[in-house]
Amino acid sequence: MIDVTVLRVPLASKIALDAVERLRFTRLRAALQSELPLMTSLRKISPISLAHWGRTRSLRLHRALVCALTTLSVAACGDLAKLPVSAGTGPSPTLPPPVSTLIPTVNIAPAKGWPAGATPVTAQGTVVARFAEGLDHPRWLYVLPNGDVLVAETNAPPKPDGQGIKGWVMKQVMKVAGAGVPSPNRITLLRDANGDGVAETRSVFLEGLNSPFGMTLVGNNFYVANADALVRFPYTQGELKIAALGTKVVDLPGGPLNHHWTKNVVANPDGTKLYVSVGSNSNVGENGMENEQGRAAIWEIDSKTGSHRVFASGLRNPVGMAWEPESGALWTSVNERDEIGSDLVPDYMTSVRDGGFYGWPYSYFGQHVDVRVQPPRPDLVASAISPDYALGPHTASLGLTSAQGTALPPQFARGMFIGQHGSWNRQPRSGYKVIFVPFKQGKPAGEPVDVLTGFLTDDGNALGRPVGVVIDRQGALLVADDVGNIVWRVSSAQR
Repeated sequence: MIDVTVLRVPLASKIALDAVERLRFTRLRAALQSELPLMTSLRKISPISLAHWGRTRSLRLHRALVCALTTLSVAACGDLAKLPVSAGTGPSPTLPPPVSTLIPTVNIAPAKGWPAGATPVTAQGTVVARFAEGLDHPRWLYVLPNGDVLVAETNAPPKPDGQGIKGWVMKQVMKVAGAGVPSPNRITLLRDANGDGVAETRSVFLEGLNSPFGMTLVGNNFYVANADALVRFPYTQGELKIAALGTKVVDLPGGPLNHHWTKNVVANPDGTKLYVSVGSNSNVGENGMENEQGRAAIWEIDSKTGSHRVFASGLRNPVGMAWEPESGALWTSVNERDEIGSDLVPDYMTSVRDGGFYGWPYSYFGQHVDVRVQPPRPDLVASAISPDYALGPHTASLGLTSAQGTALPPQFARGMFIGQHGSWNRQPRSGYKVIFVPFKQGKPAGEPVDVLTGFLTDDGNALGRPVGVVIDRQGALLVADDVGNIVWRVSSAQR
C-alpha cells in the first residue's frame, strides 16, 4: 500500500500548490491508492505517468487540473510548435493539421515589471521613453483633439464562482500572467503641456465605470464602451475631469460569464455611426450558441438613437479597430481560437465587409472546418471570408492603429501598428511586441517590422505586455503596457 498521508507530487508552481490546497485531493489520493499499487512513493509519479493514468483510467479530472499537477512550474505543458511564427504570418499563412492533446498547451510568462530605468528595444531610427508610469493596468488609449491622452485603466469584471476546475485554474493562470488584478474602472487623462514627451499632468477623467475599454469623441459627446453597455458623456475641450453622469446608448452583451469582456468603439468619419467590437463568450462555442447572441461580431450603432445591427460576424474576438485612410475601410485585429496546437490558429487583421461572416466558430481562416464544433454548419462555412493578413498564432494581437499622422521614419509612413499582448498557450512564446505592417493602395504589402521588442527576458519572464497603440498629436506612437503599468512613447531619433 502506498503511503499517501501527504500528496508528494512535486509542485513547484503556485498554481498547482494552490490547486492541491483548495481542491483537497482526498479523492485523488484514494484513487491513486487503488490504481497505482506498485508505486512505492508518489514522488515517483512522472508527469507522463499521471497523464497516461488519467487517460486510461478515465479519472474525471479536467485537463486544466491535470496540467496544474503535471506542470512542475508555470513553464510549458502541451505540444511544441513545429513552425516559426513567421509561417503563420501574412496573407497566406501555413495552416498545419490541428493537434489534439490530453493537456492543452500552457506556457505562461510570469509578470515581473520593468526595473528602474529599463526600456524596451526600439526599431532603428527611433527612441522610446516613459510617457507616463505608475498607472494601474493601463489597457487602451485615445487622443483628444487638444492632444490630451486618455488611458483606460481597466481589467475584466468579476466573474461568478462555480465555473469548475477549468475556470478556477484559468484565474490562476491569469494572475501569473499579470491579469489577475481588480479592475480600477477609470479613465485617466495625461497631459504633456510643454511637449517634452512626458506627461506632467495626470487627472482622473472618469471613474466608477464597469471595465471600460474603447473610447471615442464625436463633437461634444464622449463615448465609453463598458463591458456591458455603450455610455455617452458630455465633454468640454480642455477639461481634466467629467463630473456629469453618463447616458446609456445601448446595452452590450455582458455577464455573468462575459468570457471576452473588452468592448471597443470607433466612430465613422462623420460621426453618425459607431462601431463596437464584441468578443465571443467561449473558445469555440462550448458554452452553448445560445450564449453567443450578438457576440463574435462588430455592431453598427446609430450615435443619436442607439439603434443597432450586426455589421460583421464570425469574428472570435475583435479588439482593435482602425480606419484605413486610402480605402476608407474599417479594419480590425482578431484573436483566434485555442487548443488545437501551438501553430494554430493565427490571429489576424482584416478589412471588415458589411454583412461579412468570418467563420467563427465553425471554421477558421476562411473555410478550414473546426471539427470540435457540433453540429456543423456547412452553409455558414461556405460563406466564410478569409482574413486579409495573419499575425501569427497566439500572439494576442489586440492593439491596432493606422500610421496616419505619424512622424516616425519613412518606413512607418503607411500601414498599421499592432500591439501584440503575447501568448500564454504556445511553445515557444509568441507576440510580446509591437509590430508594423506596411500598406500599399489600402492593403498589406510586405513583411511585418518590429517596432518595440524586449518585453520578455531570456529566462521567460514578462517585463511588460503591450496592448493599445495610438499616434499622438506630435506624431509619436504611444503604447499601453498593462504589466509594466507604463505608457511608452516611441518617437524619431534626434539627428
